[in-house]
Amino acid sequence: MKISTNPWHAVHFGDNAPQVVKAIIEIPKGSKGKFELDKDSGLIMLDRVLFSSVHYPANYGFIPQTYCDDNDPLDIMVISSIELPPMCLIEATVIGVMRMIDQGEADDKIIAVAKNDMSVNHIKNIEELPPHTTIEMRRFFEDYKKLENKEVKVEDFLGKEDAQRIVLESIDLYKKTFL
Repeated sequence: MKISTNPWHAVHFGDNAPQVVKAIIEIPKGSKGKFELDKDSGLIMLDRVLFSSVHYPANYGFIPQTYCDDNDPLDIMVISSIELPPMCLIEATVIGVMRMIDQGEADDKIIAVAKNDMSVNHIKNIEELPPHTTIEMRRFFEDYKKLENKEVKVEDFLGKEDAQRIVLESIDLYKKTFL
């Protein structure tokens, strides 16, 4: 793998992390496609079309130069008034985290708002989101793999302090693993 050409490794997580991070979008809000970064080439690859009649509730991607116990970069959902195209680089203000277990493995999802979207950038903590937003996120992740006979459990939603700690831990694990 050429680290210098892969966006996971070549793009910095941002100078204001963990409060504001750079995110690379893999899946636009509203998509039924499960797209993922191909770790070898750095391209976006279709993993599968979702089996269930659900769609992503927010723009979904990862924070570059992070690493988690599931051997992937840290996932992030970026709330914005628009759908963001795959490979879009965006600054995102971290407001919370959804703690999740995916087939027995921890798989946290950072929740953020688009820093440069005036319709959401006033939101500073997850408690400020409309209540239905987190309900929709929970329901999506609990349902999207059911027809594949795979189990996902959303444990809890936590505020920005916990989310920022998780971002820092994933940056530290990346440095220990790759640098």
